[in-house]
Amino acid sequence: MSDAKVVEKVEPPKERIVSVDALRGFDMFWIVGGSYFFTVIFTATGGKLKDWLVPQFDHAAWQGFHFYDLIFPLFVFVVGMSVVFSLGRLVKTKGKSAAYKRLIRRFVILYLLGIIYYGGISKGIEGVRLLGVLQRLALTYLFAGILFIHLDLRGMIIAFFTILLAYWAFLSFVPVPGVGHVSFAEGENWTNWIDIHYLPFFKWDGQWDPEGILSTLPAIGSAMLGVFASLILLDKKTEPMKKVWIYVGGGVVMVILGYLWGLQFPVIKKIWTSSYVLVAGGYSLILLGSFYYIMDVKKIRKWAQPFVWIGMNPITIYLAMAWVNFRKIAAAIGGGEGFWHNNPFGSVLTVTVFILLVFGFVGYLHKKKIFIRI
Repeated sequence: MSDAKVVEKVEPPKERIVSVDALRGFDMFWIVGGSYFFTVIFTATGGKLKDWLVPQFDHAAWQGFHFYDLIFPLFVFVVGMSVVFSLGRLVKTKGKSAAYKRLIRRFVILYLLGIIYYGGISKGIEGVRLLGVLQRLALTYLFAGILFIHLDLRGMIIAFFTILLAYWAFLSFVPVPGVGHVSFAEGENWTNWIDIHYLPFFKWDGQWDPEGILSTLPAIGSAMLGVFASLILLDKKTEPMKKVWIYVGGGVVMVILGYLWGLQFPVIKKIWTSSYVLVAGGYSLILLGSFYYIMDVKKIRKWAQPFVWIGMNPITIYLAMAWVNFRKIAAAIGGGEGFWHNNPFGSVLTVTVFILLVFGFVGYLHKKKIFIRI
């Protein structure tokens, strides 16, 4: 099957698909303050569920899966979806060279924003973080885009499984230098070893980085799941309810398979194991199916409007959170950090003001039709 035939079947619609914007915004909500909000709420209210709920809004220390471990791969998944939206029609109308221009331009801008986000060279060359969150998004977008441009659906599926199986085989059967045996333990696995020896400058976890060199490979697999989701979403021959069942049913199967695989190849976010790709990807599909059913099939949309605001300006709010101290502003409005010190209800008020500031900011941008895209 030629590239042109693939793109012809999945040409992006002229109107935006609201559920995708809302899902992107839902994901960003947790990044820019949702986890902070609910951590404060559950901590203040207490109750028997507090000890279980509060840790869910932080990453698992190493092995395992918390709710917050879904947030980053969900965004990688949505970035994969955007590959089809941004490149599909372009390949068909102007060819691969035009698609590559857009792909490379967006990759460079997003990667450089990642460098700037972590301080650029303000701390000297040794303080530069070459691989971080935005850099991983840039790299997964780039490689998923290359695969989309050159391969048909069958080829992309083969590439997806090859990536996950190759990563699994390498980490599972090749002894780690200096360790003498296969290991998935922190600091004793291949992913960390490569960062220690080959990733220069600043690394988030000291000697290695959770967005490091080797773990970028399976993260491309997470983006490819987004590509597949978009191909299904834009297939005019598939009925909407069938799409919902494919997403939800397929997601449930992937979560189960991921946890079963995790019995041998543990679910670990910080090295992005293949089992983690399946678990996070499965939950991402379930969420997409749920949002698509509610918002595009049943047309129930008002409840998610704040998510749509965030979802249409994700990079803007992400950078704004780094450069504008919304928490300090919220504390000042709520009476000041000193006034509310050790006061749980004061903390709830402050975090509520914080969330209202975030929603107010993106709502204002949406009202004024200010959308900053790369």
